[in-house]
Amino acid sequence: MLDGVRANTIVVGAYTDGRGGICPMLAAHRNGGRTSFLSFARAWDAFARADGVRPATERELRVLEDLLVAAITDAPDGYTDLGAAIAEHRAALARREIVVRRLKPLLRPLSPARRADPPAEAGEAARTAS
Repeated sequence: MLDGVRANTIVVGAYTDGRGGICPMLAAHRNGGRTSFLSFARAWDAFARADGVRPATERELRVLEDLLVAAITDAPDGYTDLGAAIAEHRAALARREIVVRRLKPLLRPLSPARRADPPAEAGEAARTAS
């Protein structure tokens, strides 16, 4: 991923921007990385506070690169135990050390009134369309 981030125009908020910009995961894939962690993509967009597709800022790229270098540096012989990292993260969530925030609010369930059949005046087509 580090090579991919350094060699490509990186965007936030989408897989690609249609103008040559790509997300870090696609950059990693194009440089030999064969991973697909949706959680990374969500975390990247949350970190960048993406509300649409845009190029990553210099600061965002610097932070991403610094974290990637630190991950490589901290791992003995370049090896990382992803399973252990996930377990550690889940344990921290269980201890409530990490607060998880949704990017978008959950859709509210329909009220009982909205789940009912359409009114009779809507016509037979409205009642049978669903």
